[in-house]
Amino acid sequence: MTALAWKLNRLRLMGGAEIAWRVQQLVRRKAGAIGLGLARRPPPPALERFGAPFLAGAPPARDYGALYAEAEALLAGRWNVFALRGAQLGFPPQWNRDPKTGTVAPMLAGPSIDYRDAGQVGDIKYLWEPSRHLELVTLAQAWRASGERRFAEGARSLLMSWLDQCPYPQGVHWASALELGVRLLNWSAAWQLLGDAVDADWRERWLRAVYQHCHFISHHLSRHSSANNHLLGEYMGLFIASLQWPCWPESRHWRALAQRGLEQEGLAQNHEDGVNKEQAIYYHHEVMDMMLLCHLAAHANGVHFTPAWLQRLERMAGFLAALMDASGNVPMIGDADDARMLRLGEASGAAAPYRSLLASCALLFGRADFKAKAGQLDERNRWLFADAETRWQAIPAAGPGPAGPQMAFPRGGYYLLGKDFDSAQEVRIVIDCGPLGYLSIAAHGHADALAFTLSAGGEELLIDPGTYAYHTQRAWRDYFRSTAAHNTVEVDGQDQSEIGGNFMWLRKAHAQQLLHMPHGSCQFFEGKQDGYLRLRDPVLHRRSIEYDSNRNAVLVKDILECTGEHEVALHWHFAEGCRAETDGHTLHIRARSKGLRMACSFGGAPQLFCASTAPIAGWVSRSFDSKTGSTTARWRGKIHGTTTIETEIAILEGASL
Repeated sequence: MTALAWKLNRLRLMGGAEIAWRVQQLVRRKAGAIGLGLARRPPPPALERFGAPFLAGAPPARDYGALYAEAEALLAGRWNVFALRGAQLGFPPQWNRDPKTGTVAPMLAGPSIDYRDAGQVGDIKYLWEPSRHLELVTLAQAWRASGERRFAEGARSLLMSWLDQCPYPQGVHWASALELGVRLLNWSAAWQLLGDAVDADWRERWLRAVYQHCHFISHHLSRHSSANNHLLGEYMGLFIASLQWPCWPESRHWRALAQRGLEQEGLAQNHEDGVNKEQAIYYHHEVMDMMLLCHLAAHANGVHFTPAWLQRLERMAGFLAALMDASGNVPMIGDADDARMLRLGEASGAAAPYRSLLASCALLFGRADFKAKAGQLDERNRWLFADAETRWQAIPAAGPGPAGPQMAFPRGGYYLLGKDFDSAQEVRIVIDCGPLGYLSIAAHGHADALAFTLSAGGEELLIDPGTYAYHTQRAWRDYFRSTAAHNTVEVDGQDQSEIGGNFMWLRKAHAQQLLHMPHGSCQFFEGKQDGYLRLRDPVLHRRSIEYDSNRNAVLVKDILECTGEHEVALHWHFAEGCRAETDGHTLHIRARSKGLRMACSFGGAPQLFCASTAPIAGWVSRSFDSKTGSTTARWRGKIHGTTTIETEIAILEGASL
């Protein structure tokens, strides 16, 4: 897609107010490029006004071997950045050089740089990630835990080199206010941990950069169709910085602006039932983490969010707990970029992010069910909560309680079927019948309406394959968010919704739940989606999913209402440990200790794909920029007028072969 086509598509999704606002932003960027409206000479800070720390400091009597090893690797110049593990980037690294492609980004005015242009900046995710300064916190942790001066000197060298190489407001690290927000969060954590190790020169330069970051964010907030998690992250950085360093006359205004924005967006971006509106589970986690960290910083400084805001955070944790199966797996619905706002556990051995976040919410809300889901208290929470061990022990073990998790999230559009939840006999079916995504661009949604995942006994069987790519590798970006990459029906080789760019959808499918009966031995769901009504001969897709717990079997009926002829494909994606074998119209799936037998008489025998590139099919991405082959099955054929396609799925103990 050309830059012009992208801009035209983007313009189509804007209203008049947004167009006017973007014209104002363009004028601001032009003015900034010639030095107008900048904060080149911050006022002197009032050094007696530092805020209270929100971190607990180093937990006592811990084995810090893994932390020290990670800090030593950094000092030796070895970095972990997404799929690059132990990459020799030097210490300090070249901050404006993409570690993946070697591309050196230009030193132009940051807001004027087109960071979507890989030819200009390389892979922007790889370029931005080290500059969020999570590694600065690692070195500060190692200093706090050991008292060894070289870790503090390493932190000093890291930060000073960044300030030297990335002067305000030049270069790609000044192109996105979100990046500044996350950097301020990590600067705050490092500041707290380093304490008296920060000398006067270091402090002076650091505080000047803090002011410039706050000034920049306050003038470059994401608005209108861009006001998703980016806006929350910008408010997060501004809020925490104004609490940590209330050193300037503007700090009071920044804090009020950020707190008001956090209150508004925390409620606006998350449904009343606890589902984040971006329809992407990893971003649900990121937004939860932003809200959690802002609450902890506020509480430490005598500032409070409203009860409704905290209740929304608690409900978000409840949704996450409902999706998590007996082994801690969470469906990879929607986009994921592996971002961590604040990494306090060792990078190579930290608890899974979802479990860690539920442990935080168990401590915060005293919830036994969240504690049971988290499983254990992890290192991150020991650094976050001063009395973590005591509070954890005080939370009682989850009793028998209700029969299972919340089964319906109607505002967010997610529904559960299953039995024996959180046990070795568990069956957990998660159905996606929600909107495509948030706001007009639906940036992080996938074309997955009426898809579902299935795990048994904590073993994933039918999965959502994940995300893999963002700004680069367009074919792979489009595949992983396509309808064909999800357990649902594809019509005439088209997606349910129309892609308009890497983070943009044009015509969008709308899904609607029609019936949900989640209890009893025979459970039932029915929904519909209208994405294919745009075809010349419109097709309405209705899907019913019936789970019989006595037979441990699922019956899926796909009803395609139309008058003409269409080519239809049913796609089923299996976890990478599954082995598949066909027998006519029947497919046998063998996993580690479970199995599936799937039968469908539609079309010909199922086609199997694994690590295919022509066509792209049979892949799963468990982490950003990494993928591996897995089995995808496709039943394909033609329909003539309204047709019902039935798929029978038997869930088996042991192998199905």
